[in-house]
Amino acid sequence: MTKFRNTLRLKRYLTLVAMLCFTYSISSQSSIDSPSNFWQNVQFGGGVGLNFGNGFFSGALAPNAIYRISPYVATGVGLNFQYSLQRDLFKSTVVGGSVLGLFNPAREIQLSTEFEQLYVNRDFDEQFVTNVDDSYWYPALFIGVGYTSGSMTFGIRYDVLYDDEKSIQPEAWMPFVRFWF
Repeated sequence: MTKFRNTLRLKRYLTLVAMLCFTYSISSQSSIDSPSNFWQNVQFGGGVGLNFGNGFFSGALAPNAIYRISPYVATGVGLNFQYSLQRDLFKSTVVGGSVLGLFNPAREIQLSTEFEQLYVNRDFDEQFVTNVDDSYWYPALFIGVGYTSGSMTFGIRYDVLYDDEKSIQPEAWMPFVRFWF
């Protein structure tokens, strides 16, 4: 079982490296703009997330800044903050940063990749002796698809590095909403 998990983790990290190289190669192929043109291509925004059900609540705030390389491609960075609560089980605080790549094959369709490196702090209720409070770093690599309307994109994303023992999300699938200004 350990060999299978190690092989799976290796495949996940290779996928991550490939995605980051793809994003870097696209951004390095863009022409170098003057400083005044640079800021015309920068957009600020981010996302908010809610995930709840059966005593579980998770709220997230993720401000981002992206550089629009072309009408079809953008790359950027972001910050992440998330608070989660499973009633009578645990509370969790997560902070971190992300690198993202966006591709719009059509005006309304957005494909995304986002790598997050997150610091997780989980505090379990004392009645659960089997779980120990824990703090650790957790990587997440999301592949997503969304529908864009004006300055808002909503959709769903999947964490290909999802680990049911370490992730604070109950599932690898997560809906999202992003706003750009």
